[in-house]
Amino acid sequence: MKHANALSALTIALFLSACGGDEQDATSLYGANPKLPEPDRGMLPSMKIAEPTPWGDATPTVPENYSVTAIATDLKIPRQTLVLPNGDILVAEGKGGNAAKLKPKDVIAGYIKAKGNTSVKSGNRLTLLRDADGDGSYETQNVFAEDLNAPYGLAFHDGNLYVANQDELVRFEYEEGQTEASGPPTKVVDLPSEINHHWTKAMTISPDGRYLYVGIGSNSNITERGMEAEVDRALVWQINTETGAYKPYATGLRNPTALAILPGTDQLWSVVNERDELGEDLVPDYLTSVQEGGFYGWPYSYWGQNVDDRVRPQDPDKVKQAIAPDYALGAHVAALGLDFSSDVMGEQFAEGAFVGEHGSWNREDPSGYKVVFVPFRDGRPAGEPIDFMTGFRKDGKTRGRPVGVTVDPSGALIVADDLANVVWRVTRNQ
Repeated sequence: MKHANALSALTIALFLSACGGDEQDATSLYGANPKLPEPDRGMLPSMKIAEPTPWGDATPTVPENYSVTAIATDLKIPRQTLVLPNGDILVAEGKGGNAAKLKPKDVIAGYIKAKGNTSVKSGNRLTLLRDADGDGSYETQNVFAEDLNAPYGLAFHDGNLYVANQDELVRFEYEEGQTEASGPPTKVVDLPSEINHHWTKAMTISPDGRYLYVGIGSNSNITERGMEAEVDRALVWQINTETGAYKPYATGLRNPTALAILPGTDQLWSVVNERDELGEDLVPDYLTSVQEGGFYGWPYSYWGQNVDDRVRPQDPDKVKQAIAPDYALGAHVAALGLDFSSDVMGEQFAEGAFVGEHGSWNREDPSGYKVVFVPFRDGRPAGEPIDFMTGFRKDGKTRGRPVGVTVDPSGALIVADDLANVVWRVTRNQ
């Protein structure tokens, strides 16, 4: 009977999604001053199955004068990548989370999401890729470390390799040229992991190696589990690499899924996945600088001080403190990757940020499923996002879903695809 009820609800959801709604001017959903529509709260959000299909002989589409190659295949859910000083690439593989479904809509949404994800078992490991002769073909693909717990965030500094599992931050000692870890890692600090509705632990490191920044997502959409479940959630921790001591660095960030430091500065940036069920065009996921001590609205408000009247109790004083993000990426694009570019990527893409957009599950007209480039000028976003890598979704079928993006100093963009279980490499043609 429970399965029948769930399927009936699913049928309703799919019918509602087919009805669609008024189209929003897409250009108003991007940039520093997006034109936000009024909330549109239906009985259920629109839902769209991603319908996976193999790449076959196809590859993603990249700009003219660029080429793309699959440098690793048959991985086990690649999420984020890290380029080591000698040019080796580490790939974090895995999937976590253990949050119980609260309502029938959660069961339905879980079904929709699962249909659009890989069926491959979580790797819970790091894989190392090596191109020994520099010809662009990574002939070595071997396990660097295993028996991890849904590793996601990666960082390196001065012989220390840091890995953010879904439940703890660990450190490996690393010597250049290693192809596998010399032993088990050392725990730096436990990370919040109870419930783990949002399990990914994004991470980056300060230029001097003194601090790690770890993003910890909320345990709900808008506190359905109560505020007690949100202690140490929806924020970024600053962690001392020597002692493991930590503090909240910024709060009110519903799900900070990737972190990076703007080159030449100490300024932290993040991409953040915002809340659902306010309509297909609310709320924009975003790219933002992260201010120490800053509050970014969740759960009480979105995009600065736009109050979410579903939240109980309300907190007008907190809303007054809410900082508006720097740059809207569009609603429900599920931004999961972030890295800043440099001259190695060519003049058009030399100054700005690459963002991996995993793709929506809750829009009739799907959004995301691509890598975009956000141009910067004088350290700030400046201009419309540019499609850099597309073709992941075509003709209603989904061939891949980009997650982490990493700029390789040798002149390439490394992109993890956790649906096809591939790592792509995009280079300029000489």
